[in-house]
Amino acid sequence: MSKLNGKTALITGSDSGIGQATAIAFAQEGADVVITYHTDKEGAEETLRQVEQHQRKGMVLQVDVSDEQAVAQLFDKALKEFGTLDILVNNAAVNGSGARVADMETEVFDRAIRTNLYGTFFCSRRFIQHRKQQGGKGKIINVSSVHEEIVSAGTAEYCASKAAIRNLTRTLALELAEDGINVNNICPGMILTPMNQEAVDDHKVRKEKEENIPMKRAGKPEEIARLAVFLASSDSDYVTGSSYFMDGGLSQLMGQGA
Repeated sequence: MSKLNGKTALITGSDSGIGQATAIAFAQEGADVVITYHTDKEGAEETLRQVEQHQRKGMVLQVDVSDEQAVAQLFDKALKEFGTLDILVNNAAVNGSGARVADMETEVFDRAIRTNLYGTFFCSRRFIQHRKQQGGKGKIINVSSVHEEIVSAGTAEYCASKAAIRNLTRTLALELAEDGINVNNICPGMILTPMNQEAVDDHKVRKEKEENIPMKRAGKPEEIARLAVFLASSDSDYVTGSSYFMDGGLSQLMGQGA
């Protein structure tokens, strides 16, 4: 279990859900981890505890990825502590509000775009600058969503931000190929995380939603984390600009029943 031995990863939003599972999986594979949170310090400290259980080094930092200066400070602190960063996982995000566009406040739309899209941009830019200073190489993994392809009413701000991340990923893949920096997307479907808290808490709600998934079950954060390990490791050195859908077949239903 050493696919990431000697590597250091920064994972945004690693206080819970997919980010937390990814941090733990990376530590199991030998990586040190910079753990970030926005408000859930207790969750981030639990992630750190589990990283350290695997005899890896971690640090916890608070950040609002929508804030350019806060991201700059995050990288300054992480680099001061670890000296280098080899892997970036852009995972921090806010969910859709449920409001339709005609009723949506500008601040709601802006919050999702700034967190989900600008946050990915701010972190990626600083990571790329660092990797170029180190002579290249490195991995960027963007946690997007099936909603970069599948839209639903009441989530315009979320769907728009995730679709934009897809093309940001693809553009970066072209820009960075000669530097040996791989950039890929993971597109989760229904995963049992705080973003799907109602389904986590209510078995009836979960079963109703799972009926729409060909595999008839929700995914687990640990399943996403295993894909992240592949994309962070040398196993994926010839993979860039790709979107990996992990959704139990949900995205295959687009257009069905039309």
